[in-house]
Amino acid sequence: MLAVQTDKLSGNKSPMVQNPIMCTQVHRTLVQKLEFDSVSLNSMDATSERDFIAEFLFWASLCMTHLSKMSEDLIIYSTKEFSFVTFTGSSLMPQKKNPDSLELIRSKAGRVFGRCSGFLMTLKGLPSTYNKDLQEDKEAMFDVYDTVCAVLQVASGVISTLQINKEGMEKALSPDMLATDIAYYLVRKGLAETKGIALNKLSLEDLKSISPLFSNDVSKVWNYTNSVEQYTAAGGTAKSCVVAQVEQLRTWLKKTQESVI
Repeated sequence: MLAVQTDKLSGNKSPMVQNPIMCTQVHRTLVQKLEFDSVSLNSMDATSERDFIAEFLFWASLCMTHLSKMSEDLIIYSTKEFSFVTFTGSSLMPQKKNPDSLELIRSKAGRVFGRCSGFLMTLKGLPSTYNKDLQEDKEAMFDVYDTVCAVLQVASGVISTLQINKEGMEKALSPDMLATDIAYYLVRKGLAETKGIALNKLSLEDLKSISPLFSNDVSKVWNYTNSVEQYTAAGGTAKSCVVAQVEQLRTWLKKTQESVI
């Protein structure tokens, strides 16, 4: 999108007015010679607007928001209380496993947000045509670009070396998580959802005393894998759905890279 917005010839001879000798034919010739996609519809707008910079800074801010949230999740999951994930090591002591890289990613989000909000504050008070204030766009964009590129490299390194503690995650599972699965089970059997009862660790006899619809297959409900695999609709948690989502993202990423190249 950024490349599309900047691929236009402005046709101005100064920061304010259009060149009077620039007829349409000359414009077309310059577009071809300079390999632009088209001519800007408004020469004054082409000189003064920096929407493409603002949009890039917003995109970068949104990207950093997601990376910062991911970092916070992983930092929490790496604590002793959770121990769901383990990192490569500490910057000082090899026996420690500190989330140094994730903390740096999280901190860089504030830097990018500041660049975005600061540039918007610069734009909001400018009159039409070019103003020297617009020189601030270079510093903001180049700094944010370098920051995001560095953060993406670090994030890739963290994810590629991350160790997942599957056993620790399974130990953290609780039957309470499956209470709604029992409710879904009863609804599938024809029981109105408003009459459902929260159930946990009851024998089949106890369950039958609540509803005759319970049978031996209710044991499948108390299975965490089955709970995840039952959501097979698009965007669901079943393994097949997750794999499909990953493939869609890979296809999108490939097409995006090809379009940029």
